[in-house]
Amino acid sequence: MTPARLVASFGGCGFSPVAPGTVGSLAALVCGLLFLPHPLVLGAAILLCCGVGYVATARVSGGEDHQWIVIDEVAGMWIAMFPLTFGPMQVDPLWPDRIGILWLLLAFALFRLFDITKPGPVGWFDRRHDAVGIMGDDIVAGLIAAAILTAARMLIVLA
Repeated sequence: MTPARLVASFGGCGFSPVAPGTVGSLAALVCGLLFLPHPLVLGAAILLCCGVGYVATARVSGGEDHQWIVIDEVAGMWIAMFPLTFGPMQVDPLWPDRIGILWLLLAFALFRLFDITKPGPVGWFDRRHDAVGIMGDDIVAGLIAAAILTAARMLIVLA
């Protein structure tokens, strides 16, 4: 396996015979727990994932979003998790309480919802047949999920 395929498949997660995008997103959630208490580290990991993911995807995709390419799901999932790294409702990854687990599940569910349904700008990126489109639709899905998660957390804190 080439290094580009290893990166694009997130260490092979994309080769899951069932729901590779969901498997990649779950793997990203678990790996993202390592970065959760550190917003700057998660931010750097997101940027690195987007950059390296773009290069790897451009090398292996041939313009087609193969199911086994899941590095885009990793970037999007980490973006969706980013609001959980700071503020009064920060999730403790080493010992998440029930509320923390619910926030993590909501981040996952929102990201997958927007990744699968492809509303608005997510769909626009998805219709591109290049590495920008492959990475872009999941990045935008993650941004939308993060915005909704942030708004929900702010409403609860202000209530």
